[in-house]
Amino acid sequence: MSNDPTSLEKQLSHFDRAARRESLGALATARNGGDTAAARLSGWVNVHLHTFFSFNYLDYSPSRIVWEAKKAGLDVVGSVDFDVLDAMDEMFEAGEALDVRTVVALETRVFSRDYPDREFSSPGEPGVLYFMGSGFTRLPAPGSYAATCLDAMRSQARVRNIAMLDRLRPALAPLEIDYEADVLPLTPSGNATERHMLAAFDLKARERFRDTAQLAAYWAERIGATPDEVAALLGDAAKFRAAVRAKLMKRGGVGYVQPDETTFPPIREVARMILDCEAIPCATWLDGTADGEADADELLDYFLDLGCLVLNIIPDRNWNIADPKVKRVKVGKLREIVLAALERDLPFSVGTEMNNYGQKFVDTFDAPEMRPYAADFRDGATVLYGHTLLQRALGKGRVSAWARETFGGDRARANAFYLEVGRKGFPPRKAREALSRLPADCDAEDIRKAL
Repeated sequence: MSNDPTSLEKQLSHFDRAARRESLGALATARNGGDTAAARLSGWVNVHLHTFFSFNYLDYSPSRIVWEAKKAGLDVVGSVDFDVLDAMDEMFEAGEALDVRTVVALETRVFSRDYPDREFSSPGEPGVLYFMGSGFTRLPAPGSYAATCLDAMRSQARVRNIAMLDRLRPALAPLEIDYEADVLPLTPSGNATERHMLAAFDLKARERFRDTAQLAAYWAERIGATPDEVAALLGDAAKFRAAVRAKLMKRGGVGYVQPDETTFPPIREVARMILDCEAIPCATWLDGTADGEADADELLDYFLDLGCLVLNIIPDRNWNIADPKVKRVKVGKLREIVLAALERDLPFSVGTEMNNYGQKFVDTFDAPEMRPYAADFRDGATVLYGHTLLQRALGKGRVSAWARETFGGDRARANAFYLEVGRKGFPPRKAREALSRLPADCDAEDIRKAL
């Protein structure tokens, strides 16, 4: 293995876990020896980054994400994957190797039987929401309710993908796409998404039609564009695949079926699964423009009833907008939801996703539109890390029995405590080991002293 930093960085996203661990060790050694520069902590955070265990458009592994966070000086970094917790152990291991605060989350789509006719965070799909849990520290026990729910989420995603592929086969002919042979090898643990299927279509077509004109003609016929229009897109994977996805896989396309209450699991079942893992259910918010999100107070009160104690936002899509009229509306909606969350003592989970082409590694916290909320967004990520640290070390995370006994329903006091733990609990390995030495009956003051 080469010790060249660039080669080591590429190796961080090898599908072989042992290769990733070896490269991370070499990079950590170089950093500790002063050979590799690392930025000072910036006050910026990103706790919503998809890894290659679901889809990351740069194929970043958990190790690569933590390494990039180290270079960028992020105070906290977190993974979020669809339907799986496959990144969890690696995020913690990489964080302790590189002295980076890390958290782990899971995202899925759910159905709200409470509001089946309202649109929320999944445009055009009434009753359907993107939903999250954050602060996972362990897998559920085999055979438990949580394990059964998590297994079902993964298997349901596979069934939906295969059904979509079957609907697309006539449109893709003469291409033949095999789910096992062409799609699953694009992700290290078999958790494929629509974007993996899209990549498989693209790769298979380029393999069959070596001539650019033939390739353009093939796709032009299928997406309702001219060969010249397709040819202009072929050199830009992001724009090309977005065009194919919009035409074939989204609403109106031959691969799309309008979801209903049978398509995704009920939101209350997923919330229970998250709590059973002693992780934190997260309210989710897109941009405030759909009828289900129009009233920020009503929306957050609904999520509170589900047990949500954190609000997830992707700020970049709400302020980094070219159209001034649209931007004015969405920046205003961002302010509404932030103020409503602060009023309810809900900390924030924010990030940039990186599961779509061109999304940046970290949001621009010093942008004028972001500056009013930057400290709150940073503190929210630190609360999540404080929970994660205490849950891993002592089983005393934010939704533990200990936390309920200690703080009751006082969210403000609980947030302040986990924020303090998150700030002081550094470097991660040293903090976890110090806390692990405390007796099981330790109290909040014992924890403060240990840090």
